[in-house]
Amino acid sequence: MKPFDPRVTPARADLAARHLQGKVEAARYVSGTECEVTVPTVPMHREPAPDQPLVSEALLGERVVVYDADEEGWAWGQLATDAYVGWLPSAGLARPGPEPTHCVRVPRTLVLPTANVRAAPLMAPTLGARLAIVRLEGRFAVTAAGGYVPAHHLRALSARPERDFVTVAERMLGVPYLWGGRSSLGFDCSGLVQIALGAAGIRVPRDADQQEAVLGAAVDVGADLAGVARGDLVFWPGHVAIVSDPQTLLHANAWHMMVALEPLAAAVARIAAAGAAVRVVRRLPVLGG
Repeated sequence: MKPFDPRVTPARADLAARHLQGKVEAARYVSGTECEVTVPTVPMHREPAPDQPLVSEALLGERVVVYDADEEGWAWGQLATDAYVGWLPSAGLARPGPEPTHCVRVPRTLVLPTANVRAAPLMAPTLGARLAIVRLEGRFAVTAAGGYVPAHHLRALSARPERDFVTVAERMLGVPYLWGGRSSLGFDCSGLVQIALGAAGIRVPRDADQQEAVLGAAVDVGADLAGVARGDLVFWPGHVAIVSDPQTLLHANAWHMMVALEPLAAAVARIAAAGAAVRVVRRLPVLGG
């Protein structure tokens, strides 16, 4: 049978999604159950154990199709946003509530129990989290669950998205580097690109190699990258950075252990010294307008 990318294919030797029957071999096939993320972030691991490496995260309001669950509190499923597959703590999932109507547009906001800024917050959703809003009450948006969120921290999903994804990414400066992270509590390189582009209305895959395969068009910027422009994406094997301006890169990286601005020439030289050369620069269509 044709090989599939295990990162985005809900299939194991013992179990696979029913829609893959006839495409992958498994002992049994199941339809899965749609769930919703009910906490700000839920870690996704390759194996059902907290000491296993983080491979991604699911954000509040995102949908997950769960195909399996064990007695230790782990659910195996596929995230609707980017099709990523892994194990998540079941405690952060529940049957879906009302469809989300808004998303968080700032690095992090607070859900309060009342329309009182002195109230202790219930949770702190991050950029890209989704909420179902039922009404406005003064300066607050009220969620279907009864929480109060500063209305200007949200954007209606039906409204115009951000015009400049680079500006969104620049708001994340100083956020810690986290392998597998895709929230303002911690990003990896591709997580930052994914969430920033998502704020601009562009849904993209999770990992750098997947993004390299589908985003924009390859451009010839010269051996010294002198022809790069703001918004270009620079790809190395296993890494991606955003061009902030022709002399500066913005990226979540393990050298700085945070989202950082770095001189382009210095970054290219540093990464080359570690054994990796720039593979391609890709340019996206003009966004916004």
